[in-house]
Amino acid sequence: MGNKKFGDLVIIVPCYNEYNRLPLSEITDFLEKEPNATLFFIDDASSDNTIDRLLTLEKAFPAKVLKLSNSRNLGKAESIRTAVLYCLKHNIGGNFAYLDADLATSLEECYSYLPYLQNGKGFVFASRILKIGSIVERKFSRFISGRIIASFISNILDIKVYDTQCGCKLFTKEIAILAFQKPIISKWLFDVEIFSRILVHYGKPTALELMDEIPVKQWIDKGDSKVKLSYFFRLWVDLYRIWRSHQQNIKAHG
Repeated sequence: MGNKKFGDLVIIVPCYNEYNRLPLSEITDFLEKEPNATLFFIDDASSDNTIDRLLTLEKAFPAKVLKLSNSRNLGKAESIRTAVLYCLKHNIGGNFAYLDADLATSLEECYSYLPYLQNGKGFVFASRILKIGSIVERKFSRFISGRIIASFISNILDIKVYDTQCGCKLFTKEIAILAFQKPIISKWLFDVEIFSRILVHYGKPTALELMDEIPVKQWIDKGDSKVKLSYFFRLWVDLYRIWRSHQQNIKAHG
């Protein structure tokens, strides 16, 4: 790492067997155009040659690309947490984001949300609300399951939010410390835990002032989800555990 200075927004991209999915041309175009962003790739013990792709990017953009490799598969949640804690430890970046490796939400759109943080918001997240002029291409089955899950999540957190699971979220350093200091309960519903931790810490009125849900301009489902179908059953256990943790934390802060 040396004395390299990185951009104000660190975009974390967790990678697991992404050799054939990682869009190198899109990433290269973004890095060439945007001087003030850093991409932080974390390889989650991939069994393919994902690391070769990351090494290529790091070599081409040494001042804009960071990478880490997990010694064992930790899952998306802990991979992102590992990257955030690394940045906090080494004082890298003032604001953070994370994106899925297929870039269903583009790097450009993610970076365009940075002014929300600079203007007082602490946590902003993309939402796949279909509006006039927007493009949201999503399998119908994933849309239906997503709406069911979103309804349960809104009830658990007692807030009106359309989409907690879109893989594009940005947060300040203060929120990063709050959200990622402690281990994550769920591998795939960790976004909900972030909401929970913010709501509990600040209280609902202040927390909602710090958040903003931003309809995406474009979100394109580019391939099969890494979430296995069997997780649909495990999901309800995770939701219960998150609900129980949320209620316990509310009482502890009451």
